[in-house]
Amino acid sequence: DDDDDAEDGAAAAGAEGESKKKKKKKKKSKQKPAAADGTAEAAASSNGQPTAAANGASAYQQTEPPAIPVRLLFPSGKFPEGEWQSYKDDNLWRETSAEKRELERLQADMINDVRQAAEVHRQVRSYIRKIAKPGIPLTHLCETLEDSVRQLIEARGLDAGIAFPTGCSLNWVAAHWTPNAGDKTVLQYDDVMKLDFGTQVSDPLKRVYVCNA
Repeated sequence: DDDDDAEDGAAAAGAEGESKKKKKKKKKSKQKPAAADGTAEAAASSNGQPTAAANGASAYQQTEPPAIPVRLLFPSGKFPEGEWQSYKDDNLWRETSAEKRELERLQADMINDVRQAAEVHRQVRSYIRKIAKPGIPLTHLCETLEDSVRQLIEARGLDAGIAFPTGCSLNWVAAHWTPNAGDKTVLQYDDVMKLDFGTQVSDPLKRVYVCNA
């Protein structure tokens, strides 16, 4: 009997030890990290509504026709640099000179303002190329272009907006012609049109920067 009791006690002790081991091996359930802003990831939208921001990207996407100010598309406040062209030959010192590099650093804010105007110009130009087709009235073309510029640059009187009236000279007219209100001119299939428009912004010192093409 004593031997049976000892065996039963050993068996009970072994079962208790196994139970403790299982409890130690029990893993904690992993929790997925929440989004940085505490919201669920949103699907991309083509109507200008906020979408999920990742790695500091904008929560907006440009619409068509463009209507979202470029400031909202670049929340960091830094606008695209575009294409760089190096100096050559005798002008190469402009890139290697420490004085010139420091001057460029001091002008970084001004250069960024110019890049904002350039990005507005690029987006408006891209859209206008899609609608400038035979049959479009030139007044409608110019009004659409200028309204798009005002929307994207967030027009503020003389501080930001269109740089000058849009030129859309046809055929033998070299430049600087724009339709007046009520003009009935329509773009024809064989017309050669020179479209000239500008965007402008100014800094707190009221220096005006114009992007024109």
